[in-house]
Amino acid sequence: MTESAPDETLDELRPRLIAAMLPHVAFDGWTSTAVLAGAADAGIDPDLARVAFRGGAAEMAQAYTSLADTRMVAALGDLTGVKVRERIRRAVATRLEQADDEREAVRRTLAVLALHPALAAKTLWRTADAMWRAAGDTATDYNHYTKRTILGAVYSATLLVWLDHPEEWPAFLDRRIDGIMRFEKAKARLTGLHLPSPARFLGRLRYPAV
Repeated sequence: MTESAPDETLDELRPRLIAAMLPHVAFDGWTSTAVLAGAADAGIDPDLARVAFRGGAAEMAQAYTSLADTRMVAALGDLTGVKVRERIRRAVATRLEQADDEREAVRRTLAVLALHPALAAKTLWRTADAMWRAAGDTATDYNHYTKRTILGAVYSATLLVWLDHPEEWPAFLDRRIDGIMRFEKAKARLTGLHLPSPARFLGRLRYPAV
């Protein structure tokens, strides 16, 4: 058991508290009961834990997905020399494999996000963005948005397969990534065409880097 650092901010405490809550979320969901149980396990002051997630289940679910993104990026490390297709596959696979022991927490998270469509969209975008950034993508034009939109769709579809058919998701993911690669090749053939870019408009909607 570890004690809360006296100068630890709430932003620093939340990931640690979420990690400690995970074994309890499977039974209690994203609730105050899980918060207090996790706090007890991690040696966090219960009064401090109570104020960490004043936004309730939605804030807890968002914090969990943020923690999962951080873990994924840390595990991927340096992908220099790895082909783009494999970088993306590793990112999605790593994200899912790290959650193998957290399936019920993932289900609970999806149930919460289903009640908050805007938050769900933001969370999915952030995950896709983290994957592309880890893969070394630096696009800032129209490609920035198309890549993340497509990968978000691939990841969310693969996630559902991972939940209900654990043995099938690797092959499912490979087929979807093949589709991405075919799309990228087709798009490259259109590079010479003069097409109006919506980047100026979409820039207003772009989420800040995490």
